[in-house]
Amino acid sequence: MLPFLTVVALASVAQAADNGLALSPPMGWNTYNHFGCSPTEDIVLQSAQALVSTGLKDLGYNYVLIDDCWHSPAGREPGTNAPREDKEKFPHGLKWLADQIHALDLKFGIYSDAGTRTCGNQFGSLGFEEIDAKTYAGWGVDYLKYDNCNNEGQSGTPQISYDRFAKMSTALNATGRPIVYAMCNWGEDQPWNWAGTIAHLWRISGDIMDEFSRFDPRCPCQDMLDCKLPGYHCAMTRIIDFAALLVSKIGSGRWNDMDMLEVGQGGMTKEEYITHFSMWAILKSPLILGHDVRNTDDETREIITNDAVIALNQDSWSSQPIRMWNRPVQGDASDGTVSLWNLVLSTWPTSAIAVLNTSDRPQTVTLDFAEIWPDNAYLRSLTYSFEDLWQKDDTGKWGKSIGTFTKTARIRVEAHQTKVFRTVPINANTVKRSNGETWNVAHERVKVLRELQRRK
Repeated sequence: MLPFLTVVALASVAQAADNGLALSPPMGWNTYNHFGCSPTEDIVLQSAQALVSTGLKDLGYNYVLIDDCWHSPAGREPGTNAPREDKEKFPHGLKWLADQIHALDLKFGIYSDAGTRTCGNQFGSLGFEEIDAKTYAGWGVDYLKYDNCNNEGQSGTPQISYDRFAKMSTALNATGRPIVYAMCNWGEDQPWNWAGTIAHLWRISGDIMDEFSRFDPRCPCQDMLDCKLPGYHCAMTRIIDFAALLVSKIGSGRWNDMDMLEVGQGGMTKEEYITHFSMWAILKSPLILGHDVRNTDDETREIITNDAVIALNQDSWSSQPIRMWNRPVQGDASDGTVSLWNLVLSTWPTSAIAVLNTSDRPQTVTLDFAEIWPDNAYLRSLTYSFEDLWQKDDTGKWGKSIGTFTKTARIRVEAHQTKVFRTVPINANTVKRSNGETWNVAHERVKVLRELQRRK
């Protein structure tokens, strides 16, 4: 909420983030990371078919998103100024393509830009919000990614950026078609403080690159709280650090977008991609695949189909993940860190924790329950089975128990690895208070729910 916005102005656009869409982070596939500025009808349709045939749709990957460069090189339609597609790339048109995707029980998304030109130098939507929104709705669009290039200087304060992006929100609402609105302004002007009133998700940083942790001067900011140049070529763990400070802003229908997944693109190791997928899931980012889903190798398929990790991302409580601590390895942050993350689940008192090691060497850490659950003596008092969500149990399901732990757990984490555990209490109904009274589990659950609602 921005104090300088009037109640009337907010009321006219607030429905965008409160219309029953994106109640959990969207999942799907986008053309850009693999195909760049060369999407085609065949690529998109074949990829949609692959989501179905490989079972990815059944896991929740149901948005098929065309990114930049679908636009007609001849520009807008003369007379109406309506947007037109490139008929060489999309000979049947985008309305036809949307119909084919909908026939597969998938949803269709498109890209535009809150500027005069897109990042790929196609025509943008600045000044054409109403005709573009109306056209997209007519084509059957279910999701709009809205970028931030060539914005004519209309940025620099939250109010200026809000006003520019709110125009498209209002236009989308006016069509009457439910369309997920995904703002892509790279964290410029702190969108986490205001975008939730007009959009369902907002990018928090410059564009991701397929690298684990390499610093790139094109992504210069150390954090996003007062970043003046979000840039691009941001390494994966840099974005995790950015997101860690912004989790208080998320909730059902409003999400921090950490950019598309690079899993399967080839720039990172298997363990690094597991870290990538795990942390995007835990931090409640949209899970938007970016590799060529028509040719998914076995290693990539194993990662992106881990339904136990996906369940953390899609959990119905929409709770906010918390980084409990982030400690330099051997006292030197330049050598990497080990961090502990905690996520409350709807199956409370079962929860999820993750241990991320960004250093180049294996680390063994002792997890103190007083640090995992510092504000809840009841949770600290329980004995837990730790289920490793990146190992399969005897039935073939993700989530193998590595043992039971009370008060502390000692965990080894390999270089660049993330361990993710579901912590399942084995004595939740029998623990006694210090005065001899039995904990009331139902009462404690209500307290947790109230706290989650307070945070939202």
